[in-house]
Parts: sequence; C-alpha cells; structure tokens
Amino acid sequence: QVQLVESGGGLVQSGGSMRLSCAASGGTFSRKIIGWFRQAPGKEREFVANILWGGRGLPGYANSVKGRFTISTDNVNTVYLQMNSLKPEDTAVYYCAARDNWSSEYTYWGQGTQVTVSS
Repeated sequence: QVQLVESGGGLVQSGGSMRLSCAASGGTFSRKIIGWFRQAPGKEREFVANILWGGRGLPGYANSVKGRFTISTDNVNTVYLQMNSLKPEDTAVYYCAARDNWSSEYTYWGQGTQVTVSS
C-alpha cells in the first residue's frame, strides 16, 4: 500500500516561492492521480491541483492558484507543487493525496505540511 510523505513547508514572505514534495513509499504512483489539497484554520479542505502520473493530460488547478502554482513529477516517485507569488491567503496545511485513476475518491493521504505566508 502506497504511503505518501510530504516535505518542503515552512514560513515565507508574501510574494515569495516555495516547493512542496510528495514522495511515494511502499508502492508507486502508477495508474494514479495525485492531488494537492490544503486546509486553512477554520475552513474546509480545498482542492489545489492534480496530475495523472505518467499521463499526457493537462494538470488541473483551482482558480485561486492558476498561474501561480505548478504541479509536476520526477517520473520516479515524487510529485512537486511549485508555489510562486505566494499570498497570505495561501497559508494552510497542504496535503498530498492519491487515488486510483478509475476511482473518484482519494484513498491515500500524506500527513500534511504547514505553509505560512507572512504579509
């Protein structure tokens, strides 16, 4: 069973950049869709971006991050979320998740990593 391990969170100033990583262990991302989600204090968890592992389709992004965030893979076992032009409203715990490409439910989740953007 694949386990997801996130890294790369921390504190950054508004306008700065940060890259999050999500590594698969105990399994692979083969035939899976990998997504990034975030949850700010007092708010519902929300979708940020997703990508089909090894696929040719375009990644998907939430409108709030489109043009600023980029999801990518290393084609080995890691998915990245490059975040540029960060805003204080991007502050949240960011989670990596994965689902089988025939399923609508994300069944694998990482532990989350805190991203804090100061104004």
